Amino acid sequence: MAAQEVVPAPREPEDVLGDVARAVLGPGAHQVVDLLDVLEGVPRTEVDVVRAGDDLLPRLAHENALDRALRLARAALRPGGLLVAAVPELERLRRLRPTAPPPRVSGRGEQRQVTVQLWDWDSDGDSYGLEVVQLVRGRGTWEVATAVSTRHRVLTAEQVADLLADAGFVAVQRLAPAESGHPLPVWVAVAPR
Repeated sequence: MAAQEVVPAPREPEDVLGDVARAVLGPGAHQVVDLLDVLEGVPRTEVDVVRAGDDLLPRLAHENALDRALRLARAALRPGGLLVAAVPELERLRRLRPTAPPPRVSGRGEQRQVTVQLWDWDSDGDSYGLEVVQLVRGRGTWEVATAVSTRHRVLTAEQVADLLADAGFVAVQRLAPAESGHPLPVWVAVAPR
């Protein structure tokens, strides 16, 4: 009997952001909160890590709320704490203005899910509407599980670095997907000691 190849299960992006934080901070228990929680005033004490998922920074930028959000994240962190954020870099796509990336498929069999993104670019290419539709297997067919719509601003790597520095972070670093294991570039910024 031939040995079967073991394929690791895909990791959730939030897990990858946590892995990046642990790699920087070292072993031990670290208090991690999401940037959305910080914006709602949830952490009452300083935390070790504030993380931001894939579309949050571009959405906050479109809402003209990113500067404030980054300052609040900085204030929520203990000295030496980290902001870890995944940020899509779509600067090169603004000329092409594609309507959608490939669908993302997860799970197997009846547990399979498909996530589709639809993009509607502004004429200047600086912003785009984003619709995310998640399909799940129903009774012999596909059903829409969730659908959300937001607007995003295209952020360049230089803009992200400047915004993090302006918010008071130090040792700002951009990790390529090959370095972090996340499908998007991941930014790591340190609260000063």
